[in-house]
Amino acid sequence: MFELLIVAFLILLNGIFALSELAVVSSRRMRLKSMAEHGKSGARRALALNENPGRFLSTVQIGITLVGVLAGAFSGVALGGYVTDWMLGFGIERWLAEPLGFGGVISVITFLSVVIGELVPKQFALRDPESIACLVAPPMYLLSKITTPVVWFLDTSTQGILWLLGMHAAPENSVTEEEIKTIVAEAAHSGVI
Repeated sequence: MFELLIVAFLILLNGIFALSELAVVSSRRMRLKSMAEHGKSGARRALALNENPGRFLSTVQIGITLVGVLAGAFSGVALGGYVTDWMLGFGIERWLAEPLGFGGVISVITFLSVVIGELVPKQFALRDPESIACLVAPPMYLLSKITTPVVWFLDTSTQGILWLLGMHAAPENSVTEEEIKTIVAEAAHSGVI
């Protein structure tokens, strides 16, 4: 069924957006800088995305929202009709077959979207965020350039709402003494130091 391939593609595309989002946002800036200095492919783009999270998150959110809407609408219309017809073939009344067919399809697609399109990619991204960020950064950077007007509008709207809520500026990312102690302790525990 061609429709199943389209829905599977949309779920996987959602997974790529979710993977990209968590990998870039959870990447350590110092590690990305080091990777960029050593010429790691994609590291400079990953660093640029990491340093401007508002723009990047707006880009990812556009992708996730569009994919989710398309997957839900397409699966409900295309696949829900097939399941309804299949149930009608077993003698189930239309008044029952339609809600069960559409509801069943939406339930399965929602489950697959949450597990395959969100949770698995995010767990994967947490295992090595910097390397994954370097891999996904070039296409995500290009996508953010293509969607610049929409991204600008979403980012500006978000900043305006944060300003209204009293959050006037994001604090500078600085490493605290406690974070340095934790890093040194982890390095000592793993045998690096």
